[in-house]
Amino acid sequence: MTVYGTAVAPPKKSLRNVVVGIVAAAVVLLGSGTTFQLVRELPDATLSTSVASEIKVPGAAPKLPWPPTGSAELMVEGLGRLGGSGGDSAEPIGSVAKVMTAYVILKEHPLTGDDEGPSLTVTAADVEDYEGRKATNQSLVHVEEGEKLTERDALEALMLPSANNIAHLLAIWDAGSEEAFVAKMNAAADALGMDDTEYSDPSGFLPTTVSTAPDQVELARAAIKFPVFAEIVELREATIPVAGKIYNYNDMLGVEGVFGIKTGSTDQAGGNLVFASRLKVGKRTLTVVGAVFNQPGANTPEQLAEVNVHVRKLLAAVRKTVKEYELLGAEPAGKVEAAWGDSATVSPAAPLKVVGWPGLAVPVKVTADAPGPTPAAGTVVGQVEASGVRVELRTDSAIPTPSTWWKLSRVS
Repeated sequence: MTVYGTAVAPPKKSLRNVVVGIVAAAVVLLGSGTTFQLVRELPDATLSTSVASEIKVPGAAPKLPWPPTGSAELMVEGLGRLGGSGGDSAEPIGSVAKVMTAYVILKEHPLTGDDEGPSLTVTAADVEDYEGRKATNQSLVHVEEGEKLTERDALEALMLPSANNIAHLLAIWDAGSEEAFVAKMNAAADALGMDDTEYSDPSGFLPTTVSTAPDQVELARAAIKFPVFAEIVELREATIPVAGKIYNYNDMLGVEGVFGIKTGSTDQAGGNLVFASRLKVGKRTLTVVGAVFNQPGANTPEQLAEVNVHVRKLLAAVRKTVKEYELLGAEPAGKVEAAWGDSATVSPAAPLKVVGWPGLAVPVKVTADAPGPTPAAGTVVGQVEASGVRVELRTDSAIPTPSTWWKLSRVS
């Protein structure tokens, strides 16, 4: 008697089981070669970012209170040019020319620390030059034949009361004649890229000594790198032989952080000031170097007073404008990708903030660390840096290990 019943079908194999079986069979068949593939060291993931090599601080460029006449220029050391006004045509600059005189002297006769430097002996010709300048109402300091001034004494007399006769004395001491010294001044201007500048004399009294605000800012930036120069132009007063106590003509000292540099005024030049100011932003102290030139007035006090009004306004505006801005947010800025195709986004660990102003183009540098083949979430894979501020780049998620099939089939 036949008994009929329901036949039981064998269980279906899943695709995964089939693949595993194939892999297992391959392992058995291929032996040691397969084992090598499975245990080979995995390659590091690679970092790529969308961070540009230069990023502008967000916002519209600032509108600063530039003087309506004459010219002006502002530069923030370490950041760049903040702007300027007026034409590029060279104009007389008056005693601002003495910045170059001091620059040439200090390049050829360096002073360090409290050094006084070599002595300069006042000659009969120097006294005659001093007496001859009185008739034209020039800025002078009294000198006597046989008087000895140290180099530092002479530089103080040059830069504080703006003594034209001392500019002449220094030129003769250094080069033997004014003509030879003026040639050195113009050579130094060429070396600094001051293409719109021409010196005719070491004091700036001659209206043929001409320059521009941008050129003189470049010179001022170079000059204040001499510590002795920076120290002298910040002095309110000094004492030198024969003349005694001398005073700085720069009334802006200590106002809006100003610590120098030089006034200048003549009928042809109007009122001029090239200045340096300390600017505190957060934990940083920056140096602002600027110039306001060719301001009107009936005489030197009026001309310099007009200059100072505009310098105050500009520096007050700078303090409101130059501050900390967010350059890059803490959001995905790239990815790390494994050789097998898996990837994870990367983001700055915190917003990248820099000191600057809206519209400033800031160079940005990205560096990569070795992330390993399978970085976990939060792994530091590099850094992004701008204006001396550095922020870590971290993974937003983990990268999983590769499949067995990828390990077996990899060719590199």
